[in-house]
Amino acid sequence: MTTQQHIEPNCCQVIYSQFGLEIHQNDHQPRRRFVEWAQNEMAVVPDFHKRILFSEEAPFWLNGYVNKQNCCIWSEANPQVCVETPLHPEKLTVWCALWAGGILLQKR
Repeated sequence: MTTQQHIEPNCCQVIYSQFGLEIHQNDHQPRRRFVEWAQNEMAVVPDFHKRILFSEEAPFWLNGYVNKQNCCIWSEANPQVCVETPLHPEKLTVWCALWAGGILLQKR
């Protein structure tokens, strides 16, 4: 299943919203502008909420390696173990998106 099968061309606008966990003082205006834009779109386009697509891409290493900078690992113990990994391990990249029409998934 690909994005092209479900989304007609020229009907979507890509918005890269890269808000981190930390909120800085200068974040207020861009966030406010985004909310005002979204409220305006909801007033003008009746099915605006059905056109929102949330997407993410993540690599999964096939040898079990986990990039600890991009995820949290919950455990009762804190093992300090050194694990050797190959220089260029095989990995599978998964792209997933959620929207009103369902789930889109692509593996590379």
